[in-house]
Amino acid sequence: MKILVISSSPRKGGNSETLCCQFATGARESGHDVEMISLRDRNISPCKACYGCMKDHVCAIKDDMAGIFSKLTAADVIVLSSPVYFYSLSAQMKAVIDRCLVNHKAIRGKQFYYIITAADPQREAAEGVLTAFRGFLRCLPDAREAGRYTAVFPEPA
Repeated sequence: MKILVISSSPRKGGNSETLCCQFATGARESGHDVEMISLRDRNISPCKACYGCMKDHVCAIKDDMAGIFSKLTAADVIVLSSPVYFYSLSAQMKAVIDRCLVNHKAIRGKQFYYIITAADPQREAAEGVLTAFRGFLRCLPDAREAGRYTAVFPEPA
């Protein structure tokens, strides 16, 4: 099974990235083909809402998102990870989700896992991220939430 893990934490070695690495290690040990992408290492501009992609499914913005989109469509399982920032997604993850407008229906029939981290002892702090991830899945044909892991910490690692 092809698994794509997307870490959207801008912090190297932070809680989100650490948990993504642990997920990837466990999946590899179980015999899966795993690729991990750290969005902090990628150049992804926000969607300009020009709707040029609606005609030919090609985004007018030339950056790293085209490669990420190809990986999203090729994967069987997708792991989305975000730290909680002001009770919502990281800007990096939001940019990726918005840029899937180019051809979101091609991300068909995938299983999704979520890894959410919050520097807040209240588990409710992660609800905004969970709501955003679930909203994204509602836009994708035959997408299925397969599981989630929410980790709350008293402060950032």
